[in-house]
This record gives sequence, structure tokens and C-alpha cells, in this order.
Amino acid sequence: MRVVDLFAGCGGMSLGFALAGFDILAAFDNWQPACLVYQANFTHPIHCVDLAEPESLELLQTYTFDVLIGGPPCQDFSSAGKRDETLGRADLTLTFANIVAQFQPRYFVMENVPRIIHTNTLMLSKQKLKSAGYGLSEQVLLASLCGVPQDRKRYFLLGELGGDDTTMIPYLKKHLADKPMTVFDYLGNALNTNYYYRHPRNYSRRAIYSVHEPSPTIRGVNRPIPKGYQGHPLDASPLTD
Repeated sequence: MRVVDLFAGCGGMSLGFALAGFDILAAFDNWQPACLVYQANFTHPIHCVDLAEPESLELLQTYTFDVLIGGPPCQDFSSAGKRDETLGRADLTLTFANIVAQFQPRYFVMENVPRIIHTNTLMLSKQKLKSAGYGLSEQVLLASLCGVPQDRKRYFLLGELGGDDTTMIPYLKKHLADKPMTVFDYLGNALNTNYYYRHPRNYSRRAIYSVHEPSPTIRGVNRPIPKGYQGHPLDASPLTD
């Protein structure tokens, strides 16, 4: 099936669909650094444009696709953000729903943070998609049960044009692991350590993790262990390895 990735970021969803055998025709995003990373890793086009602008939809119209995928920005929903739907980025979830409703692909897949479940934005988006004729399936998946050694949850909303609600949920659950994948399960002895430090957002949170558990969310910034770090009751172990 032919796929176009909206709000593609650096290409995580594109890569997953490509590895699953889908034909990725193109991607769209509006953040230049992400577009450059995407361009360096894929041979198909990445269009660095604002999907809220009519000219972008004219460009999208040049492609013939069966599936639209995308991860609209999550900052306005995320527990790491301000959790304020009025800041603007939440509107792009509605933009995704409007594009799907307008172009009527056979299927769509949208992903976001689990907190989106409780938002007015998602409710309005689902109403738009239902009115456009889509059967909807939604599920929160844990990465460590999906072959990734990370304790990270993501919300997925799938739609089939003319389909029934919930029909895709069995496919989402079909290959889930029985137990979480750990860092050691994935990397073995390659790290040559049993424990590692991940700097917390504040010292009310743990900072030392075992390789025999899934990793916490990977952040773009880390730092060495501060001198005099006092530890946390939930730390896996003192860093003696």
C-alpha cells in the first residue's frame, strides 16, 4: 500500500511502515531540523511546509495514496509540557483529522501521547473522522511489549473508511510480548555495565536504572552524575559498576 506521512518529524513512523513493507511516497513536516534529518535517512521526498496552509494541500493532492499516517505535535497534551490545548499545537491534531476527512484515504494511523485521550481536541477529531465515514480503533501501547526496551506509552488511533469501530484492536494486540523487553534483552553485555545514570527533571525522581529493566524515556539532553548526588529510594542501585 502507498503511504504518505504527515507531521513526520524525523521519520519514526515512516521507518516502521517501510520496514513492514509499505511504500512510503512522501512526508510532510514544518520544522526544518526534522526535515533535514528525515531527508538524510530516506530517498523519498520530505516537504517542509505548513499543513495548515492551502498550498500544502495542493501539494498533497499530487500524490495517490492508500494510507495517511502521522504524529501531530504532542507538546500541548504531554505530561512534560503545559497540558494546555489553547497554545496552538493541539490544533494540528484537528488539522490531521480534517485532511483525512478531505482526502478520504482507505486507512489512516495517528499516534500521540496517552494524555490526548482526555482532551477536547481528540473528541472533536474523532467526531470529524466518524462523520467522514471512518470506523475507529484506538489503543494505548507500551513500547517494551512491542520489541523496544523502553518504558514508553503511545496512543494510536486507526481508521478504516467504511469500516466498523474497534475492528483493528485485535491486530494491535496480536504480537504483544508477554513481558517487557529490558535493555539487557536488547543489547546483552554490549554496555559492559549493570546500572546507568539518567539525569532526572528534578530530584524527587529516581536517576539510576538497571539494564535488567526497560529504559525510561530517552531524552535529548543528559549530563554527568552531579558531585554529591544523594540518591533516591527508587534507584536501582548505587553506581558502583
